Amino acid sequence: MIKKEITIYDIAKRLNISPTTVSRGLKNHPAININTKKKITDLAKELGYRSNTFASNLRKQNTNTIGVIIPRLDGFMSNVMSGIERIVNNAGYNLIITQSFESLEKEKTNAATMFNSRVDGLIVSLSNDFNGLNHFRNFIKKGVPLIFFDRIAEDFPSTKVVIDNFKGGYIATTHLIEQGCKNILHITGTLNGKVYRDRFEGYKKALADQEIAYSPEMFISNALSETEIIDCFKNDILKRRILPDGIFITNDFSAAFAIKVLKEAGIKVPEDIAIIGFNNDQVSKVTEPPISTINYPSKEMGESIARILVSHFQGNGDLSITNTVLLNTELVIRGSSLKKKTTRNLDNF
Repeated sequence: MIKKEITIYDIAKRLNISPTTVSRGLKNHPAININTKKKITDLAKELGYRSNTFASNLRKQNTNTIGVIIPRLDGFMSNVMSGIERIVNNAGYNLIITQSFESLEKEKTNAATMFNSRVDGLIVSLSNDFNGLNHFRNFIKKGVPLIFFDRIAEDFPSTKVVIDNFKGGYIATTHLIEQGCKNILHITGTLNGKVYRDRFEGYKKALADQEIAYSPEMFISNALSETEIIDCFKNDILKRRILPDGIFITNDFSAAFAIKVLKEAGIKVPEDIAIIGFNNDQVSKVTEPPISTINYPSKEMGESIARILVSHFQGNGDLSITNTVLLNTELVIRGSSLKKKTTRNLDNF
């Protein structure tokens, strides 16, 4: 049997005082006698009383909660969340974090949950199952501040925080070219969203600038999962008559599985095939060889998102004005791509 929630009325009845006195005593109001305060707090603790801050905040038209919808809480995303949480917690806000698991229907359900929970603000990174944004319209109508990050809605009227994915794709591919690679395979996620599309465009521009013709055969798009990466290597890439001499994979975990499969097939990295990933996830530092990558400033991104939102709540910013914050990326050179011993710095592209 579920026990009844203890209220201030239960405490007032036990102590034979008014509910108002109990409420003030629990809030350490100076008008309440110190002995009375102690009796109130001691009994509240004994009975297991819990303050209903949610109801209290609703009366004040805020909940001190911020909603977050992300595809998955893994890889660089956990660092983004850490950056957000540190800033918003220090400002007195709590996070409600949900995952869409790359499902549009789950994303819609999560958005409805956040709206009905009356979050004070919403932070979103979209799922790959991109098909419309009507489930976020109610937040705009109600004046709830909305920030998209990483995977953004390009034409949606909201603030956006992103990295320069085009630049990332460009400097990754240029690095491989400078290592002597001319037959560069690009493995990436779906091009439905802007993230992977921009990295792909950066890849193609780097090829064009070095007068290397782009071939559709050197492009593979899949879910970047362990299963699909291993499958595309075993059933496609390794069966090709001419193997690529360089591979740009837009995910460090996928790059790690690629190295594993290549090594099992007796192919040396980087001597036979140079590899570069993306994100600078922890896994990129522990593979053999460690993975060259494009640094994703995930913690900085999380802190930037949180500061923008908190500044809005404090009246020092206006999220009704559409704005895009672009964070910088840089090349991180490690052993997986080094066919040559030296390379010029591309960080200032």
